[in-house]
Amino acid sequence: MPNFVVIDRIAIGSVATDFQPSAFKAALAEFISTLIFVFAGQGSTMAYNKLTSNAPTSPAGLVAVALAHAFGLFVAVATSANISGGHCNPAVTFGAFLGGNITLLRGVLYWIAQLLGSTVACLLLKFATHYMTVSIFTLSSGVSVWNAFVFEIVMTFALVYTVYATAIDPKRGDVGVVAPLAIGFVLGANILAGGAFEGAALNPAVAFGPALVSWNWHHHWVYWAGPLIGGGLAGVLYEFTFISRTHEPVPVLEY
Repeated sequence: MPNFVVIDRIAIGSVATDFQPSAFKAALAEFISTLIFVFAGQGSTMAYNKLTSNAPTSPAGLVAVALAHAFGLFVAVATSANISGGHCNPAVTFGAFLGGNITLLRGVLYWIAQLLGSTVACLLLKFATHYMTVSIFTLSSGVSVWNAFVFEIVMTFALVYTVYATAIDPKRGDVGVVAPLAIGFVLGANILAGGAFEGAALNPAVAFGPALVSWNWHHHWVYWAGPLIGGGLAGVLYEFTFISRTHEPVPVLEY
């Protein structure tokens, strides 16, 4: 059988195969893991605002928020990896789809679960903090939407590239053991790089929940378009350049 190129590996899927009980279990895992991640990450931002009476973010505050997101994603990926693949991010799912590692229908199911998980996390935080403001992603002074757009593309490319290299690549070997840690680390590092400029979402679901709960959609498109482009590019590049497959697309990632 000839090797598949990337475009040949993209699959729509079917109701018969993608809406089985196992698919809904995977979606539930995505919902829970995304909730865990967003609750920890968004919660750290709200805690900083509480401790500083909504003062501007300091270097120490940025480090604390980056660590909270890194630890939260590490746990979220590790706990759902064997059930759903531990995406916790529509950009990761999109990159996996373009690389032929998940079907479109299964990907849509994951997206719904991820967006719901983020929204529920923000609603729980709002209630638990006695209706504090849920922090949305915004651009810092002097940063244009195109600056933020490039930031999100590059940073999400790094994230999804790391997911491919440590979790999806069948040649990963023992590296797969540290995949959740590596994925958490690259997120934390990029928050340190881009957080002071535009918040560094790298994840449409992370931006969606706060925007919906706060009903503030200003510049929200940046946090969808940038991550999806960056994640898609990483998925296509890694799959096409570094992975040689001779089998049909698999519906679910496994670490």
